[in-house]
Amino acid sequence: MKICLFIILVIFGLVSASAANGIDSVDILMNRGEFTKAGELIDRLLKTETDQTKISELTFKKDLMRRIRLDFRRTREEVITYIKKYYDTVTDVMVDEWERSGDLEMKILDGEKKYFANAAPNLFRVNAEAKKKKIEKEGNKPDTLDLFLEKEIPLIIEAARKSGSPFTAPKTIELHYTLSVKADAVPEGELVKVWMPYPRATVRQSDIQLLSASQKDYVIAPEEQLQRSIYMEKKAEKGKKTEFTFSVRYKAKSEYHNLSSDVKNQSFNINDFKEYISERPPHIVFTDKIKKLSAELIKSGMSDIEKLRAIYTWIDSNIPWASALEYSTIPNISDYCITNGHGDCGIKTLLFMTLARYNNIPAKWQSGWMLHPGSLNLHDWAEVYIGGLGWVPVDQSFGVQQLIKDDARYFFLGSTDYYHLTVNDDYSRAFYPKKQHHRSETVDFQRGEAEWNGGNLYFDSWNYSMKVNFINEQ
Repeated sequence: MKICLFIILVIFGLVSASAANGIDSVDILMNRGEFTKAGELIDRLLKTETDQTKISELTFKKDLMRRIRLDFRRTREEVITYIKKYYDTVTDVMVDEWERSGDLEMKILDGEKKYFANAAPNLFRVNAEAKKKKIEKEGNKPDTLDLFLEKEIPLIIEAARKSGSPFTAPKTIELHYTLSVKADAVPEGELVKVWMPYPRATVRQSDIQLLSASQKDYVIAPEEQLQRSIYMEKKAEKGKKTEFTFSVRYKAKSEYHNLSSDVKNQSFNINDFKEYISERPPHIVFTDKIKKLSAELIKSGMSDIEKLRAIYTWIDSNIPWASALEYSTIPNISDYCITNGHGDCGIKTLLFMTLARYNNIPAKWQSGWMLHPGSLNLHDWAEVYIGGLGWVPVDQSFGVQQLIKDDARYFFLGSTDYYHLTVNDDYSRAFYPKKQHHRSETVDFQRGEAEWNGGNLYFDSWNYSMKVNFINEQ
């Protein structure tokens, strides 16, 4: 009997080891860019795998390769065609050099070079020479958002000084949101489930009121859900889009703190903020690169505010904005930012948060949308804890405002406008109701999520849109 039990244990151990080795082999193939072989191996493993956790892991890896293929879909010819809009001559040597520097983002998938969908436009954002070429061709016109903020920021500062309160310029805002699943993306009669971004109550947002919803049996996530949504479901009809809509009204305020001079950084009990000064793998990790960069930026005797300004200024000066890969395809976002030297709002925010936390400054994530006229878009930023003030906003992506004078240039280091719609107070948190299948966006939540009983519906299966109406503009 003991011998039989021993044999069973040995066999079970071999099977478990085989499953683990199989997943390791998938990872090796994926890292080599051998996606076809990796997919075939996953299919073989799924035929015999019974552990639901491993099945979910393997299924996600297969979907991850599909996501990467969608991101990296441009050919060399397509990229060169775009670059020729600004360069009269584009040689293979030039393209190869841009690839080596990382300015032209590329992967080799199944032996073929494939370029990030926005690799060519990004080249003219992150490469100094290419950026100059574009300016020579098109001129150097100020960004419409910069021009808007040049007028808006001084008004917010003046209102705060007159009122004696950091919270000013209250506005009533209406949002009209639509998520539309493409026709026949789900079989007829199957239930489509969606989670759409919903405003959360904060010190800058209040009086949140649902005005209408396309489905009567909606569920608004409670405030304790750090990624807040409104959930709806509806059966798919053949040949028709499955559409969900809602309208909501809320009040928003701007918040102003002059971290350069008005604030005396008071001491606080750092032990009360362990969660916000700690690593949070995979995207907030105190790697050797983080430690090295921190050592270059942070000097002995600096106050927390001086440290924050040093981090904020360095990222603003050295990490240009660029269109980003889907976050679910990036193993470590803050490391990606340092390594590649560019990033969008969320990528830059996670680098800022990681450096702040490494220096014992509590930092946490916020995100949602930017509602500025002419610049409606998804957006991410952070909050940091300042002794004597509490949590204050930091928008690393907006950076130092070059068109504004004096300390107001650092407005978004400690302040924000009412055009920042907050949906999330953290990232990678659970939804309510719980999502059955893996998420399209594993980090952020702004566009929405959708699924049916057969699996997740990725972003290419549906569309989203938001309309904004400002009530009682002052």
